[in-house]
Amino acid sequence: MYREGKWAKEIIALQEEDGKWGCFHSLAQSYGATMTTEQALRRLERLGFTMEDECIRRAVKYMADCLAGEKEIPDYREKFHDWDVFTSLMLSTWIRRFTMENGDANRVAENWSAVVSAGFEDCEDVSEENQGLHGIYRRAGFNQKRYEEAYRDIIRPTHGTLLGFGNFYHVSLLAGCLADGTEEAYFGNILAGGIYYIYEHPLTELPESFESRAASRYMAAMELLAYYHCAGRKLKFFTDWLQENRREDGTWDMGKNSADKVYFPLSDSWRKAETRIADCTWRIEGFLARLERQNIQNA
Repeated sequence: MYREGKWAKEIIALQEEDGKWGCFHSLAQSYGATMTTEQALRRLERLGFTMEDECIRRAVKYMADCLAGEKEIPDYREKFHDWDVFTSLMLSTWIRRFTMENGDANRVAENWSAVVSAGFEDCEDVSEENQGLHGIYRRAGFNQKRYEEAYRDIIRPTHGTLLGFGNFYHVSLLAGCLADGTEEAYFGNILAGGIYYIYEHPLTELPESFESRAASRYMAAMELLAYYHCAGRKLKFFTDWLQENRREDGTWDMGKNSADKVYFPLSDSWRKAETRIADCTWRIEGFLARLERQNIQNA
C-alpha cells in the first residue's frame, strides 16, 4: 500500500539509466548527493518493492553486472580491507535480498557460509544447559584461528584487515545457509554483539523506550534475524516485549521520534497519529507473521 506514495516516487525518479543511484555503499555518500544505491534499495524494500517492480529489476541487473566484473561501482576504493572482497559481499547481499536466482551471489553466500561454519565448528555439540540468557550461546565455542584460516583459504583476500561476521551483510547473507548447530551458535553471537550498520549494541538488552528511534533500529536488527530457522525460539523475549507494548486496541505506536526516513515513515505523512500507528502496526504485524512462518516451516 506504500508503493504509490510520495517516498517511492521520489526515489524512483532519482534512479539512473543503468539502474543505480550514484555511489553504492551508504557510507560512501558524497557531500550534496541525494542518496546511494544502497540507501535507495533499503527504503524501497521497506516500502514493499520486489523483483516484480521495474526499478528493482534494473537495480539487480546493475548489481549483477558489477558482481560479474562487467561494471564497477563508482565508490572510493577503501584500503582498510580488501575492497573487492567487501564489494562482492555487499552486492551479493543486496541481490539475494530480492532474488535467490543469481549464481554468482549464491556462490558468495556459500563461501561465507563455509568460512563462518569453520569458525563455529566446535559449537555443534553445545547442549541446552550450557546456553546463557534467552537461550543464546554468547561467544563460547568460536575459534578465531580456524575462522581466519578458512577466510584466507576460501575468500582469498589479497590485503587488508579481515572482515568480521557481525555486520548487516553477513547477517542477511547467511540466513538459511548454515547448519542448525552452527546457526544457533552464530545467532547467539549476533545477539550478544549486535549488528554493525544496523544496531551496534547487544541485542540481549532491550531499548529503554518503545517509542523511540532506537527501538525502531533495534527492531530492524530483529527483522534480519527473523529469517533464521531458530528465530521463533530465540526471539521470544522480543516478541514478549512487543506484546507488552501493544495498545489496548491491538495496535502499536513507536512514537513520532522513530521517523528517520529509513524505516519510518511509510505513509506520506505522520501529521495524524492514526497514520503513524497504522505504519507501526503494519511493520510489527509483518515481523510477527515472518516468525510464524518460520515456526510452521520448522514444525
